Amino acid sequence: MERTVYHWSTLLFIQPTTMISSHRYSNITPEEDPVDFEYLESFYREVSSWIIAYYYRASLHGFDNIPKSGPVILASNHSGNAFPHDSFVLDQLLWQEGGFGVNAKIKPLYSPKLAVNWWMRPFGLDNWWRKFGAVDQTYINFDRMLARGGRMIYYPEGIPGIGKGFNRRYQLQRFQPSFVKLASRYNVPVVPVYGVNAEWINPANFTFRRLDFLSNRILGIPFLPVPLFILAVIFPFFFYFGFPCNMKFFVGKPISIRDESAHGNSHSNNELNREEAESIAEHIRKKMQKELNELTVEHGLRPYDFASFFQAFRRLKKRRWITSPFGWPILFTRHYRDFHDRKAKRNITSRWMRDWDLIGYYLPFGWIFLALFRKLRKPPYGNRGLSNVEKMRKEGSFVWSIARESDTNS
Repeated sequence: MERTVYHWSTLLFIQPTTMISSHRYSNITPEEDPVDFEYLESFYREVSSWIIAYYYRASLHGFDNIPKSGPVILASNHSGNAFPHDSFVLDQLLWQEGGFGVNAKIKPLYSPKLAVNWWMRPFGLDNWWRKFGAVDQTYINFDRMLARGGRMIYYPEGIPGIGKGFNRRYQLQRFQPSFVKLASRYNVPVVPVYGVNAEWINPANFTFRRLDFLSNRILGIPFLPVPLFILAVIFPFFFYFGFPCNMKFFVGKPISIRDESAHGNSHSNNELNREEAESIAEHIRKKMQKELNELTVEHGLRPYDFASFFQAFRRLKKRRWITSPFGWPILFTRHYRDFHDRKAKRNITSRWMRDWDLIGYYLPFGWIFLALFRKLRKPPYGNRGLSNVEKMRKEGSFVWSIARESDTNS
């Protein structure tokens, strides 16, 4: 049976969150996995490896704690910043440590809100999170991934973890219980991952629950960081800005949910009810909070480590500006366009003529210009002439289901 494509709201910046909760799916079949490993390898070589090594000087510790085969859930804390820089860095570090290639990719689950709102994709790049290897975080996708032996990165704090702000740094928000239910169902180990210093990506990022509530109700934006929001409204590149914190990630020992449920005197064997799952999720949250506090004391006293930053940045020479956040709009977008232009064998006489629209990221109130450029430019650099369905498929502004007709409900 063919799935129906639904059109999302066409507002310039805001896609109401109520639309996302309706679980509307595209007609992309599960066999059409959008991940592009050729793009990923090129992106690592030309973009992310430079940012990770020279700007964030990021490191991963305890990789051997991850089971070498079979399904696994890596459960990590979020940095509490408006844009999930930490998830992007962790993904690349895991892939690098695993030796690259298809089998080494541990796929992150991500909120569909990051795909629906074009500005929540890095610099509005079409369908970027899925090409990056991410899978829409819906319960059915989570279930199917584990049933097929998938290896996944999961952020149990969800959107509240991204939007908790610097004022609640290192404070783990309530864990969603779905990962506990599914880990028990399929007997999948949960491996905790702790991000230290990533909270300092943007210390000018404060959120307040009442303001977030109003923002969600009125604007459809789940959180409203201040004063970052004000700066980002004026200059778009500030939305993606990150200070050069020395990110460190620590992989903990695997946790067996079935063992946890046994210790909690759960009456069921594999299937947990919601109350049981929430209880175990809260128990794991408290354990992870304790470990995170200890790691922060040990490794978080110098979140920027400016000595290592200046030493690393000096080695960049001609790439300093483009590797800094001021150059990211050009670095990310130009690489994306160069890669797809080469793949489509498009003859580009001048990259500056092709990429003139990027000036919008540096102009005051440039969001208006960026939105207009997207509407007025022809594909592949804009959406002029596309139907609503064509635009949605090009941008990836839908919720993608990996479920197959042959899947049985479980």
